[in-house]
Amino acid sequence: MKRPPVIVVQIIHILGPSKGEIQEFNEPVISIGRHASCHVRFPVGLISVSRKHAEIVREGNQFKLVDQSTNGIFVNGKRVKEVFLKNGDVLEFSEGGPKVSFLTQMKEIPLEEPPGPVRERSRKEPLFRGTPEDQQPPIAPREAIKPEARAPEPKRPQVVAPPSPERQEEIAPQHVAMPLVIQYGPTLRSFKALPVTLGKSAKCNFVVDHPAIFDQHAQIFFSQNEYRIMDLTGQRSIRVNGQPIALKAPLKANDELALSPKGPFFRYLGEGRLVEVEAPLPKEPEPPVDKAKEGLREDIPQTKESKKPSSVFKKFFRN
Repeated sequence: MKRPPVIVVQIIHILGPSKGEIQEFNEPVISIGRHASCHVRFPVGLISVSRKHAEIVREGNQFKLVDQSTNGIFVNGKRVKEVFLKNGDVLEFSEGGPKVSFLTQMKEIPLEEPPGPVRERSRKEPLFRGTPEDQQPPIAPREAIKPEARAPEPKRPQVVAPPSPERQEEIAPQHVAMPLVIQYGPTLRSFKALPVTLGKSAKCNFVVDHPAIFDQHAQIFFSQNEYRIMDLTGQRSIRVNGQPIALKAPLKANDELALSPKGPFFRYLGEGRLVEVEAPLPKEPEPPVDKAKEGLREDIPQTKESKKPSSVFKKFFRN
């Protein structure tokens, strides 16, 4: 059993000392500043941010930002004192200071969990772990465990389906009214309809200025009740969770998305939200093993017993 859905606030750091981090809260008041008691806390040495810089106060199903600082706060580039926030708003704490994006999400909390604030989530931790019921192995269908043997059916010519990457070509992008939020560097764009094309060309819906990106690089669309991405390069440049895609691939919550082997790199948060993350750390290669030396050590073990005959011969010659 689950509790009624709650509104969770997501604070995504897009510029500043915590760039790339994602914090989640469901408290009625979210405090922001340098003080140790703040929910969104910045380093003490970042003096452009006040000790108590701002608060996000929930009023019903709305969230109001209240400025409490000396240097001010900017929402989408405009300085404000109080304002109701919308999904995708960019908050800047003092002019030229840290930037975060504001998002909300409806989330179900398992009944077994005690009520309380949602703790801060690390970047590699999944957004939703699921309930214990979700983790149980699936029950085999009733027909699969029947002991009776069925009479063999007459053989018929079968049409072999092509591999799944090729079958994905059957899924054509459709123009649908589905939301999409993309954060890349200091840029945060919200779209209300799909598909959305990404690339270096100014004709794309979302321009990605990166040396490894083609003019028409990728397209995000909605099909079969899920978000999908299509590689427009023809060179298998796009990778999902480290695996290159042939043409199209579905996007699942917490998927790691690389538009090319050299970046840029994103994380798909689910519900049409794409956030830039840092490049994954390369794995260090293991040192090569000298097989010749390994063979010598195995064939001629250096033990005390192997040295005894030489000592006996020396004693014999001395006599």
